[in-house]
Amino acid sequence: MATLKVTQVGNSLGLILPKEIVERLGLAKGEDVSVIETAHGIEITPFDPDFEKKLEAARKVGRKYRNALRELAK
Repeated sequence: MATLKVTQVGNSLGLILPKEIVERLGLAKGEDVSVIETAHGIEITPFDPDFEKKLEAARKVGRKYRNALRELAK
């Protein structure tokens, strides 16, 4: 577990992530992260929590319009 200190960044507040956490999350400068509120606090993740919902919606469309999509792909 790491302890982070809140710091002033312009007119906002920010957290500086230690190098070890940045490497473990696979982050690079300028990338977005998602902050998810959980029952135990917050979770910071490089993954979009809504991505799975979007992917499932795309799968449903793909199954429903399979033949039309194949024709359009030609």
